[in-house]
Amino acid sequence: MDFDLSQTDALLSTTRAVRKRLDFERDVPDDVLIDCLQLATQAPTGSNQQGWRWLVVRDADKKEALAEMYRRAGGEYLAAASSNADSGSQTGRVLDSANYLAQHLGEAPVLVIPMIIGRLEDNSTNSAAGLFGSIIPAIWSFQLALRSRGLGSCYTTLHLGLEQEAAELLGIPDHMTQAALLPVAYTTGTDFKPAARPPVENITYLDTYKNPIR
Repeated sequence: MDFDLSQTDALLSTTRAVRKRLDFERDVPDDVLIDCLQLATQAPTGSNQQGWRWLVVRDADKKEALAEMYRRAGGEYLAAASSNADSGSQTGRVLDSANYLAQHLGEAPVLVIPMIIGRLEDNSTNSAAGLFGSIIPAIWSFQLALRSRGLGSCYTTLHLGLEQEAAELLGIPDHMTQAALLPVAYTTGTDFKPAARPPVENITYLDTYKNPIR
């Protein structure tokens, strides 16, 4: 199979965490969501268990309740961090947009909660990697599929501080683990660009952590 590398690379390098450019006024059809979720379920999972589950929230009251939990869990932190950051820096802009999303989260046309069957039995790195490693690749595939269709999303986790409360609101059973909360909407414009990142040679090592690859 021959891929168009320019298109593939553009998709991978311009799928951003979208917050201020989510279009809260435009509806997101079910068939678009289903297409993107179908692609997401092609992602690999541990032992091929295929334990992903997805909860799509459209009800206005439930969306606002989740947004309120989100703000309760981390809204004060985001507001304080945003006000104290250098507004001209990349970090400052990210914090400002994160604070904006916290204030408007309930306005998103759709909130999607990705889940995985199972709960962490202990706090070991191995257990956490196995459980979340079986849902996070699917989340990223979902976000890439959204981007390719003119939609945006943002991977958020603040509401997980109140995971049980969210589970009670949405009827999520005890054996399910919520992994994130994704606002989903069409974007205002699609002209996203690659972000500034350090040269990969500066953060990659060969054989030992003290040996830069170049």
